[in-house]
Amino acid sequence: MAQITVDDIRRILVACAGGMEGLGPDADITHLTFEELGYDSLALMESAAQIKQDFGVDVSDDEITEVTTPKELADLVNGLAARAA
Repeated sequence: MAQITVDDIRRILVACAGGMEGLGPDADITHLTFEELGYDSLALMESAAQIKQDFGVDVSDDEITEVTTPKELADLVNGLAARAA
């Protein structure tokens, strides 16, 4: 499985919950919090379902609500994928 990137996270977030508040498509979102980006826990849970569909990695509700930035989410997904391999 390919590693998930912050750009993949951006694509999934936008597809699941709409555009990011006040940011252009090329803005660096790596270390911005999901709150700063305008995403709530429901948006993250929907994103987790999409991650499972696209990447085959199951992120639990507890795990998804513990991460605060797109970088942390990408690291979590890649760590879960590595453990499952």
